[in-house]
Amino acid sequence: MPEYVKAASPEPRPIWVEHYPAGVPAEVDVRHFASLADMLAHSCRRYATRAAFTNMRAVLTYAELDRLTRDFASYLKRLGLNRGDRVAIMLPNLLQYPVVFFGILRAGMVVVNVNPLYTAPELRHQLADSGAAAIVVLENFAPTLQAVLGATAVRHVVTTQVGDLLPPLRARLVNFLVKWVQRRVPPWRLPGSVSFHAALRRGRRHPPDEPALCPKDVALLQYTGGTTGIPKGAILTHGNLVANVEQISAWLGATLEAGKEVVVTPLPLHHIFALTANLLTFVRWGGNNVLVTDPRDLRTLLRTLRTTRFSAISGVNTLFRLLLDAPGFAEVCRANAGNLKLAVAGGMAVQREVALHWHQATGIPLTEGYGLTEAAPVVCINPVGGVAFSGAIGMPLPSTRVAIRDETGHDLPPGQAGEICVQGPQVMPGYWNMPEETACVLGLGGWMRTGDMGVMDARGSIRFLARCKEVIVVSGFKVYPKEVEDVAMQHPGIRDACAIGVPDERSGEAVRLLVVRRDPALSAEAVLAHCRAQLTSYKVPHYVEFRPSLARSALGKVLLRPPTEGQATTIGMCL
Repeated sequence: MPEYVKAASPEPRPIWVEHYPAGVPAEVDVRHFASLADMLAHSCRRYATRAAFTNMRAVLTYAELDRLTRDFASYLKRLGLNRGDRVAIMLPNLLQYPVVFFGILRAGMVVVNVNPLYTAPELRHQLADSGAAAIVVLENFAPTLQAVLGATAVRHVVTTQVGDLLPPLRARLVNFLVKWVQRRVPPWRLPGSVSFHAALRRGRRHPPDEPALCPKDVALLQYTGGTTGIPKGAILTHGNLVANVEQISAWLGATLEAGKEVVVTPLPLHHIFALTANLLTFVRWGGNNVLVTDPRDLRTLLRTLRTTRFSAISGVNTLFRLLLDAPGFAEVCRANAGNLKLAVAGGMAVQREVALHWHQATGIPLTEGYGLTEAAPVVCINPVGGVAFSGAIGMPLPSTRVAIRDETGHDLPPGQAGEICVQGPQVMPGYWNMPEETACVLGLGGWMRTGDMGVMDARGSIRFLARCKEVIVVSGFKVYPKEVEDVAMQHPGIRDACAIGVPDERSGEAVRLLVVRRDPALSAEAVLAHCRAQLTSYKVPHYVEFRPSLARSALGKVLLRPPTEGQATTIGMCL
């Protein structure tokens, strides 16, 4: 497995550094903290009385977070688990998540994030591949675990209920409603499992035994389709994740105020975007993370936004569009007027119309960034407070190098499209037990091939074009789906659009545009006329297909095939 890769020497000075926002350094101290546990300890001491996490109106302070994570770490050690053992988390955004996450790290063990909406085969693959020895699961999803447990190495199961960390009376009420009124907990049986409260009690009886961790220690196996196909475990070290938090913090340093920020977290923490951008970064800053358990419950989400004086929010294009279309969003903007200062979009490309409407509605632009699981994840980001939507994914973060390369691996000059390649301290050392896959994406000097096409301008700002495998080649000319989709979305009669390539006898491939109508009377001819007015002929769709909706993944990306049974087709998850 490759060694932890430091950022390249600052010489020669990258072109983008000259255009950084005022105060942003070219390089950062990526080892400011030895580990995430070290970072947590610092914040718990400094911000002990402040709110760290809020969920369902219940608050967990940094002092309480310190105590609970210590108890859970001690429990894991009492089980006989060893440093480096993998522990899976199968939880939505509840107060239990940060307690379990940091507890695992404090015990010197490795977190394996699991999507609670996984089907049994998906769960079985991830648990078996990671070799997880223990798992913490919300009882709503226990039947899925029950179906696969015997085919895994999992020896210890901790179960929790939705309300377990709420105040006692409310906890009993919420757990009763979820289980017996809403009927959201199917029957399950996991012999030998331990309740979350029992685990904390057992850990509390023993003194803490926390190992000293260093940047090279593995913190996380984060599973991803990655750049080459089947789900793989990206190995992210403490050094990778601390580095990315420090890089993000350097970029946002003029915007954030230590100990005073309130960030709304509607995206699932099991996804690397929300995990780093929200949980880790705002713990670093002593902020309060307002966890949204089910963002598909739009009524509850709007009420949370309306009653919370929040200064930051992150999301994906789909979520921001959902909020903008919601009848109650104008009231949210009025209630939070003057407080919001940061809205970060990632996970998928932001559509121009969504960005413009968000800016008009809130007075704050969407700050779009780019990253991937293998880079912990943030690589590029736009300046905060930009006045206009550019369509770019921004400039490389401090201590990050980005090159645009051709198919032979040679650097391309500004203005030419090629594969985005990344080097930096946030780049993973490799995939779990996959040396061949690692060799495919990691080259000399720690340079990583992302599998994404992009182009860099003379200022070092990068524009994302497409996944390499999604580029449509029409008569030898390359068509990037995002460009076609952006044009289509400018039509007032279109609610959603996705461009794909389909075989064509004459041109090899042709563009098919999948369209969700806002105007029921919209015709294919009108869509094509709109596209012809703004696109070169070979980019104009040959086919327009109207659909009632576009199935989307948990992060809002369009699923070109129907999802398998049990998978989510919109952002978030439902208990």
